[in-house]
Amino acid sequence: MCGIVGYFGKKEASDILVDGLRRMEYRGYDSAGVACLHDEQIAVVKRPGKIKALRQQVDQTDSSILRSAKQGIGHTRWATHGSPTELNAHPHLDATGHVAMVHNGIIENYREIRNGLKQAGIEFVSETDSEVLVQLIAYCFKGNLEEAVSEALSKVKGTYGILVMSSKDTGKMVAARCGSPIVIGLGVDETVVASDAAAIMPHTRDVIYLEDFDLAVIDGSGVNMLDIQHTPVNREVTLMDWEAEEAEKGDFDHFMVKEIFEQPTAIKNAIRGRLDFEMGSAILSGLDLSQRDAALINRVLVVGCGTSMHAGMVGEYAFEELAAIPAEVEQAAEFRYRNPIISPSDLVLAISQSGETADTLAAVREAKNKGAMVAGICNVVGSTIARETGRGVYLHAGPEIGVASTKAFTCQVAVLLMMALKLARTRRLPVYDGEELARWIERIPALTEQVLGQSEAIRDVAKKISAQEHAFFIGRGYLFPVALEGALKLKEISYVHAEGYHAAELKHGPIALLEEGTPVVALLNNVPGKDKTLANAEECKARGAHVIAVVSEGDEQAAEGFDDVIVVPQAPAMIAPIPTVVALQLLSYHIAVLRGCDVDQPRNLAKSVTVE
Repeated sequence: MCGIVGYFGKKEASDILVDGLRRMEYRGYDSAGVACLHDEQIAVVKRPGKIKALRQQVDQTDSSILRSAKQGIGHTRWATHGSPTELNAHPHLDATGHVAMVHNGIIENYREIRNGLKQAGIEFVSETDSEVLVQLIAYCFKGNLEEAVSEALSKVKGTYGILVMSSKDTGKMVAARCGSPIVIGLGVDETVVASDAAAIMPHTRDVIYLEDFDLAVIDGSGVNMLDIQHTPVNREVTLMDWEAEEAEKGDFDHFMVKEIFEQPTAIKNAIRGRLDFEMGSAILSGLDLSQRDAALINRVLVVGCGTSMHAGMVGEYAFEELAAIPAEVEQAAEFRYRNPIISPSDLVLAISQSGETADTLAAVREAKNKGAMVAGICNVVGSTIARETGRGVYLHAGPEIGVASTKAFTCQVAVLLMMALKLARTRRLPVYDGEELARWIERIPALTEQVLGQSEAIRDVAKKISAQEHAFFIGRGYLFPVALEGALKLKEISYVHAEGYHAAELKHGPIALLEEGTPVVALLNNVPGKDKTLANAEECKARGAHVIAVVSEGDEQAAEGFDDVIVVPQAPAMIAPIPTVVALQLLSYHIAVLRGCDVDQPRNLAKSVTVE
């Protein structure tokens, strides 16, 4: 959450900073600002609202410092402490105006530090915990910026990703991290620092990912890597596998719909080279599991949040059905705090698109501490979860900019199916059954393409229900997590109160909420459990609900008698979630557009949840 960008080089810093913030706006869009340093002077421009407002303010500001500066820092904010005002926006200056800082994370002991600094005569102007840190850095400053940052950080509790500069120690910037990502891009005669690779992609593909308690000093000679005790550390330079164009909307109206339509390609990339048809298995070398290691796994525990958790629920069914391995899915925050029972024969799968989700990362550390085998399923190469697990599978879905996750979910499910297939083949799944499933996984991109071809028909359905303020999604088996995910997508981007339920739960309370015209999306694919869900959908129809039936192609019986029908391709139960969820993504997208909502940047949300 929140976006940091910094520049040190030979170009006009303000333009690069604002463009970098634009590319990271999905990480926070309550307010934004930049600070530029030139001739021992710092100029700061901040605005509440989105990057467009900051761009206008920067263009209108008559400042030689802004126009001449070749170094600077910027920030786009998702408010935690303090409302989204200009005073609370970053960058923050200390009381003397010589230290500027941007910060992601939460300083947990900020009240204690602020009270101490107030007693020392320092005055505060914002409501934020971040201002406390910049004031503390300035208080510790004795002529050397990195030493001041190091001393200040030794006094704070919480999480941080920071970028700091000072007019009294020019020619450098200092970056540090603990629990909040910082990546440094190494260009030709320039260095770009950010909390997200999206801001770096236009400049370079060579990056260094900071680890917790790293401190980086960026100056004209490059980057000097230390820890916060000033001991030199070595960090590998990594090549990013994304191109800058992938993070642009192109001809699409929104990133979300672009990413929905990218799913056939994204899924192809996720499965490419990973299906072994001859052995009826999957090749997942990143798991670093021998056949014997895989056969000795007694339980799979999946941890994640939101959309990633829903993908894990699909995986749970597949692990148990295919591999006969007990599987559990747990919300990562619950897992980390409830003292779970874990054994060395457990495989803990941590699912996170960004690889930086705070609760999921904490769950990884808890599982490792208790001796489990831990693997990550992430999209961002070099992310913290990927590094700390040391094993896992990358999605290769490309950058996902829309706040509401789409292609990450379908790629996560595809990867989980391949993992289940691999584990199943070390047990009792015969090769011919494994090959059949591998062929179905290979067909997923084509099945997805079929659904995308119905976008306009789905928009027609959306028109009929877009004015409604409540909606329900129901499904069974593999389609129950899809119902949850469909409801999540609708509430995220259209602000419609939507709930996903196992269809059997309707009569245990939710059916009391049905009124005339209430939309109910019933997942009636031609898979086991369809007849039961069909009966539940008819019960909703009998109570005046507007039932939208999602049915398999050619299944005329399931389509009869309902208000609207969305047709998806025929597919086995464990494959069906992917084309089905794509239809629900389109439905939610069209409803949000018809309601005039900001699809890519829904209120109160941000893309990467790096704080609890």
